[in-house]
Amino acid sequence: MSSLPIVGHLIGGQSVTTGSRSQDVFNPATGQAGKRVLLADKATVEQAIANAQAAYPAWRNTPPLKRARVMGNLKVLLEKHADEICHMITAEHGKVLSDAMGELQRGIENVEYASYAPELLKGEHSKNVGPAIDSWSEFQALGVTAGITPFNFPAMVPLWMWPMAVACGNCFILKPSERDPTSTLRIAELALEAGLPPGVLNVVNGDKEAVDTLLTDPRVKAVSFVGSTPIAEYIYSEGCKHGKRVQALGGAKNHAVVMPDADVPNAVNALMGAAFGSCGERCMAIPLVVAVGDATADAVIAGLKAEMAKMTVGSGFDAKSDMGPLVTKPHFEKVKGYVDQGVAEGATLLVDGRGVKVAGHEHGYFLGPCLFDNVKPGMKIYQEEIFGPVLGVVRVKTLQEAMDLIDAHEYGNGTCIFTRDGEAARYFTDNILVGMVGVNVPLPVPVAYHSFGGWKRSLFGDLHAYGPDAVRFYTKRKTITQRWPSAGVREGTVFSFPSSK
Repeated sequence: MSSLPIVGHLIGGQSVTTGSRSQDVFNPATGQAGKRVLLADKATVEQAIANAQAAYPAWRNTPPLKRARVMGNLKVLLEKHADEICHMITAEHGKVLSDAMGELQRGIENVEYASYAPELLKGEHSKNVGPAIDSWSEFQALGVTAGITPFNFPAMVPLWMWPMAVACGNCFILKPSERDPTSTLRIAELALEAGLPPGVLNVVNGDKEAVDTLLTDPRVKAVSFVGSTPIAEYIYSEGCKHGKRVQALGGAKNHAVVMPDADVPNAVNALMGAAFGSCGERCMAIPLVVAVGDATADAVIAGLKAEMAKMTVGSGFDAKSDMGPLVTKPHFEKVKGYVDQGVAEGATLLVDGRGVKVAGHEHGYFLGPCLFDNVKPGMKIYQEEIFGPVLGVVRVKTLQEAMDLIDAHEYGNGTCIFTRDGEAARYFTDNILVGMVGVNVPLPVPVAYHSFGGWKRSLFGDLHAYGPDAVRFYTKRKTITQRWPSAGVREGTVFSFPSSK
């Protein structure tokens, strides 16, 4: 029997630590298990759904302003406990502390936006649409909603979902990644401290059994997901089959176009952070540079090689580290396999991070930054999402050739262009078939009051995540038409379709 601390569930405001299945949670910098997380079975998830269902009527009828005040309280608590939460993220994910802090801050901004719910939930009103007839619309909560979130942002992505869902009057079941569950659970505990009633937010850790229960239970009205495209497609098809509203954000392969007139040193600095921040484990990471012209490619590569030589790979707790480890040993082996495959397929490996060793962390999942030249469409390192610190350079002759490559790819999550030419930038942003576009901005992740989402096989569903689209996703519109006839007035029966003529 393991003596490791147990990470359980939060159901009905109470910690639940019963269950027969569990798995280790590793510190990726050491390769050692530090905790065990319980994996919820069907009955445990159903218990969480029942608690959410029971809490829903009272929470739905709580005035929006009171719901919003809970979000304001939570923002204060998250800022107060930021260091604690970020240490949890780094210990289980591996990202450096400054990156964890940036993630949490973006999540806090979404909590802050959710505190504006009274304004966002206001409907529309029209007086006298007909004789003494008024009409208005309302945005009403759905009921029990659910979110399934990935390992790479254990704080931020859950905060994309449940704060707005509950601010709109729903109750929520959160199924975070079982690889790094502690920070997610801690934030949920802080939500209770902020005043969220028991049962409004429930956290169940688990695997496919938990996910399938959420997808099939008729009490769950909507499901939001962030993860890989194959699973996003499964979540979307299964959820829709069971009559749910579904929003499933999938994978990405984001291209950065560098034009001949670009400020190359600034572009290189931007690309370094976009490619290697969080060890490349971001759906908005830049794994491909499309250089227009050989001279541009040569200049970018020279700059990248010089900056990569300065990088320090090590524990996320070491203030000198620029990049930490990959999240698990299987993921480390997978990413390393992509580097092997790129060499086998004929790409030129200019910087090889496969031999990196970190003193004192010999069993950690460290892969240094890797740089390929002469990457071509059709190669696995071009086509597939690697989710690691591997950057490839593709050489093209024109902007249109670069755009054709991007448009032909199955993913359309994010892209960017580095240029000083306003005409080229405008043409690119107007015509590229990608959902989020940056101009001299390598990670065009929208702020909390805009919405996040890609095109093509990067998003399944009609509404993007957080921002204004979140209000629409977690509510349904009801339109009321009302008339109060004057006392004593009687009208004859009318069989024609009503109109205001």
